[in-house]
Amino acid sequence: MAPRPALSRELMAQGTALFRSALDSVTDEQLAGPTSLPGWTGTHVVAHVAANAEALGNLVTWARTGHETPMYSSPDQRNADIEAGATRPAAELREWVNSSAADLEAGLAGLSEQQWQREVRTAQGRLVPATEIPWMRAREVMVHAVDLGGSVGYADLPAEFHAELIDDIVAKRSASADGPALHLAPTDDERRWDVSGAGEPTTVRGPLGDLAAYLTGRPATGLVADGAEGHLPDLPRWL
Repeated sequence: MAPRPALSRELMAQGTALFRSALDSVTDEQLAGPTSLPGWTGTHVVAHVAANAEALGNLVTWARTGHETPMYSSPDQRNADIEAGATRPAAELREWVNSSAADLEAGLAGLSEQQWQREVRTAQGRLVPATEIPWMRAREVMVHAVDLGGSVGYADLPAEFHAELIDDIVAKRSASADGPALHLAPTDDERRWDVSGAGEPTTVRGPLGDLAAYLTGRPATGLVADGAEGHLPDLPRWL
């Protein structure tokens, strides 16, 4: 479930700027070190974000031409590209982020109204209109800006992004219902969300940004769970 197209484009642009800020805030030595993502260094995160722009560019080509152009030839190819990209020199990775993001933005800007409505297939196999591409990119650059461990934290991401991300993840988790039932109660927002799943719902309270972090499987220290001695329920993978 994606936000309205104009908001998606705006969040994509904001996320790209935040990712660049986060990247500028870490040294080459820090990039070579580990992140909170198991098995990934900072260079893996950067390579993934750059390669993701190129993969989404394939969907832009699909939308423009009508010729099926998948994001990746296979999951193995995606993973191999990230591993290979992570070995590039830091300066080359930084430039790759900038050039791939610029190419993606230019490609999206060239789509006609009819082309924006053409269906493309995500890496998870969903058929969606091309209007969802900017939201797919916004999620990547926003979340991974935090994963870099630099100057950008979840509290620095726009509240509108947090709400849209929670909408998106709640819909996905509720559709699969392969995790615990939850009631999400932000302490800094009036909105509430219910996640379908196993057992009686556990109410989780805290800032909107921490709730978004928790739903994506990232560390979230500002949350409290009612019952269960305050322990947050474990969640399956989001994507």
